[in-house]
This record gives sequence, C-alpha cells and structure tokens, in this order.
Amino acid sequence: MEFKIILNMIFNNKVLELASELVSQVEELDLHSKIDVINRIKLMLHKISPMNTEPVDCVLWIKNDSVFANDYNPNSVAPPEMKLLEHSIAEDGYTQPIVTFKQELGREVVDGFHRHRVGKESKKIQSRIHGYLPVVTINENRTDKGDRIAATIRHNRARGKHKVDAMSEIVIDLKRRNWGDEKIARELGMDADEVLRLCQISGLAEMFADHEFSQAWEVESIHDDDNILIEEENI
Repeated sequence: MEFKIILNMIFNNKVLELASELVSQVEELDLHSKIDVINRIKLMLHKISPMNTEPVDCVLWIKNDSVFANDYNPNSVAPPEMKLLEHSIAEDGYTQPIVTFKQELGREVVDGFHRHRVGKESKKIQSRIHGYLPVVTINENRTDKGDRIAATIRHNRARGKHKVDAMSEIVIDLKRRNWGDEKIARELGMDADEVLRLCQISGLAEMFADHEFSQAWEVESIHDDDNILIEEENI
C-alpha cells in the first residue's frame, strides 16, 4: 500500500511538472491566443473532471459580441441598481459568470443579462476584460426554447422578484408551446393556483376556463406590483 502511495506521488509530481512547462509556453502567446488556448485547456480538463455535469466547472472567456440577450427575460433593473452592479463589478471583479446556451451564431444569455450588459456597455470594465465576458454553458439538452425560458425563470425566482405582467406573458407562451399546468408549475417553481392566476392576468380566459382554483386575484391589486424590480446580484 505504501509503495502504491509513493508511485502516485511520483506520478502526480510528474503531471504537475508537465503542467508547469505548459504554463510557461502559454505565457509567451499574445493576448487573444492565450485566452483561446486557456479556454481549450479548460474544456479538455472539464471532460475528465468529476464535476463535469456542473456548468460552473468550466468558466470560459468569450468575446462579448458573440453573447446576446434572450427575448423573454421578465426582469428589469432600475438605473441606480445598474450603477451599483457596475460599481460592484468594477471594484470586486466578475464573481459570477453569465449563464449561456450555445447557439450556432453565438451564445444566448439564460441568466446574467445585466452582468452581460455591464461588460459590454461599461468602457472601463470592457477595457479591463479586453472585450470578453465570463460564461458558463447550460446543459446542452436545453435545445427547446421553453426549457431555456424555464431555466431563466428558475434563476430569477430563486434570487428575487420579477414583473407580474411579464411573468404572465411567459406562462401563456409556455402554454402555447403545449406545456401543461403541472409541468409549468414544476419547472417554474409555482403552485397550480399561481399558474392559473397568471393566465387570468393576461385576460385569456380560454387558458384556464376548465380549471377551478381557490381564490381569484384581482387585477387592480396585482398592478400595484407591476414596477417591482429584481436585484441582479454579483455574488
């Protein structure tokens, strides 16, 4: 047993020596080549990582012009909060990557739209990170847009609040994609009543005509919450 441990130590040290030699060679590359090679090395290591089922196991730096917003995020951030987010990233750096889905023409943002905006729109930060953005790639089986919408909503609901009217439109869109109430409730972290009430807000009575639920929402009371803003955290 002790002999096996010694052999493992020798082998591990040899691997670290090779890695050190590789780092020395990468250091000599120009900026963009260096980023590209490091990304490729990360992907190679990710394939053999015990944690390769977790997107955060592999954070890549991608040129910001290949990262684009989705068209379904129901959240918004007021100018003061956007300024605070920019200040947070300026002072603390990017402490949380942008969650993306890899498309043929680039990467669609699933979570981190405002972090993505700051990296593109803040000249100071854009310069510091050389026009790149830190991204992770959501599981590749999210090919259906409905699945990506659900992933975005789960990120948002776990973190804060969202605009009620926008959420209503999302639910209606998912129902039009043949998602049943049970699936919507499960995937978005809602109960059955909440799904039905969001349908009611939209004014599309046919979406919930065959259902019964405990207590209807009054639209007037919901509209008081229309301007609730989500806090986009950089943690």
